[in-house]
Order: sequence, then structure tokens, then C-alpha cells
Amino acid sequence: MLFTGDVPWIGLITIFLIIVIVIIFTRGVVVVQPYEQGLQIRLGRYIGRMNPGFRWVIPLITVVKKLDLRTEVMDVPRQEVITKDNSPTNVDAIVYVRVIDPEKAYFEVMNYRSATVALAQTSLRGIIGDMELDEVLYNRDVINARLRDILDRETDAWGVKVERVEIKEVDPAGAVKQAMTEQTAAERERRAAILRADGEKRSAILKAEGNRQSIILEAEGERQSKILRAEGERLSKILQAQGEAQGLRILSVGSRPLDRRAITVLSLDALKKMAEGQATKIIFPFELSSVVKQAAEYLGATVEAPEVPEGTEVPPEDILGDIPSREELRAAEEAARSIETDVDVEIQPKKPRDVVGKDEGL
Repeated sequence: MLFTGDVPWIGLITIFLIIVIVIIFTRGVVVVQPYEQGLQIRLGRYIGRMNPGFRWVIPLITVVKKLDLRTEVMDVPRQEVITKDNSPTNVDAIVYVRVIDPEKAYFEVMNYRSATVALAQTSLRGIIGDMELDEVLYNRDVINARLRDILDRETDAWGVKVERVEIKEVDPAGAVKQAMTEQTAAERERRAAILRADGEKRSAILKAEGNRQSIILEAEGERQSKILRAEGERLSKILQAQGEAQGLRILSVGSRPLDRRAITVLSLDALKKMAEGQATKIIFPFELSSVVKQAAEYLGATVEAPEVPEGTEVPPEDILGDIPSREELRAAEEAARSIETDVDVEIQPKKPRDVVGKDEGL
């Protein structure tokens, strides 16, 4: 009876042992991801690394620590920093790190993440404290490079590589912001005043240059005008003198063959024209008695006209030009009349269309 009653208990114990063995066996199964690295520790002793994949370790006495080898982004908290020129400024940053030596990252530091962030805070405070506010605002690349070098050098003993550091925001205090705003406004006003003065200077220079060019061109034009006017007057005087000289020459040449009778007739004709005027006083440009004597001799025919000596130069027949015929004179008169008629027609104002229509209707 006892043996028969113990059979169920043995089966239960067996099943329990099998379950315990399976659980213990599954506790020894370790799966390492491709981006991870495992550290195997057995009974307080470091055994070695575990590469990615399916692994089995002795359970209960072996511990596997997995470390992520990917680049991690760590946020450096916002903190207030005093610059070299005593300007309070709030600064925060971002640090990009990656584990390159899992053993150092696990065994050399308790928590490499918090250690890296704390080191970044203190280093950033020291770097900005050695710089003025303007340098902090305009030299972020310099701050990033210096902070990255410091962190990379210090975290090398922890098996961590600092790949990049970026300053997120530089926020000066309220009073500093107001002073910067006023300074910026003053600087802009100064630049605007400089640009305005420069523009006025250039405008004055260009205006003066334009006036100078205008005066020069006006003087040049006046000089050319005077030269041309003087040239025209000179040519006019020359032509007038030439015309008078040519008339005197023609008169002198034509008067050579004239005898005394012809001269007497011309003198009497001149006296007649002088007497036709309305002047009360007449001044004769020659001796009147000689003219009267010559007229008496001419009327009495007591003096014969001297013959023209041979060899005397006689003016050519065409010296006075061609004498126009009667037909040519009539044609010239008719042409002049037709021109005057055309001119009068063009000068007369044209009637409006409505007036013309009324006249046509009438």
C-alpha cells in the first residue's frame, strides 16, 4: 500500500525537477544583439567578451553585462555661467559619445553617462568663464572644439569616445539682453548715419562734378559759338569787300571809254536825283561850275569827244551778265505771282467741317 501510494508523489517530483532543470537551462541562454557587446562574469571573475549571437552560459553563477556600442546623445542640463566680463549667461549643450572599450566603460567608471555629463558641465563652465560674452556669442565653433577635446581626453580612460559637442543655446540674462539691444540699436544708428553721410558726400561730389562739366561744356560751346560767329563775320566782311572791290573795278574799267559828254550826262542825272529829295540842304560832292561848263560845252558842241586811244582795255561784253529777254521777264513775273497766291492760300485759316457743310448746303 505504501509503495503503491508513493508512485504519484514520485511523478510529481520528477515533473518538478524537469521544470526546474528547464528553467535553469533557459537562465543560461543569452542573446547578444549586433550592436551590443557582452561581458561574462563568473563568480566575481571576468571571463571575457561575448560576441553578438546566441550564447549559453552556466546559469546562476555567470552574469552577462551587455553594453550598447552605438552613438548615444547626452543632454547637458541648462546652467548659469559667468563670463569673463561678468555677464551671467545660461548655456546648455549636447554631447555625442560612443563606447569603444566595453571593459573600461564597465569596470573603470560606475556610470559613464552621468560621469560624461558632469564633466561636460564643469568643462563648459570653465571654458565660458575665460571668454567674454561677445566671444561666446560669435565663437561657438571654438567652444565646441575646445569642449570636445577636453571630454575626449578625459573620457579616454573610461573607454568612451566623444565624437561631437554642440552648444544648443546661449541665453544672456534679462539685463544683459536689454543692454545688448540698446547697443545693437546704437550701432545700427551709427552705421545708418555713416551711410547717410557717405551718400550725401557722394551726392555733393557728383553734383559738383556735374556743375563743373556743365560749366566746361557751356564755356566750350560759347567759345565755339564765338569762333563761328567771328569766322562768319570775317567771311562776310571779306565777301563784302570783295564785292565792293569788284564793283569799283567794273566801274573803273567801264568808265575808261566814256567821253566827257557821257560823264556830263551822268552828273546831270545825279543832280536830278538829288533834287528829287525832301532835304532843304544839298551838298554837292564835286565842283558845280565844272559840271555847268561841261554841260554848256556839251550843248554847244564846241568840244569834240576825244577818241579812245588804241590799246585801251575795253571791258568784256558779259561783265554785267546776260540781259534777260521780254519772254523771260514775263515768265519770272508769272512765277512770282503764282508763288504769292499759293502762300496766301496756305496762310488763310481753314474752316471747320461743320461750317463747311453748312456753306455747301447753302
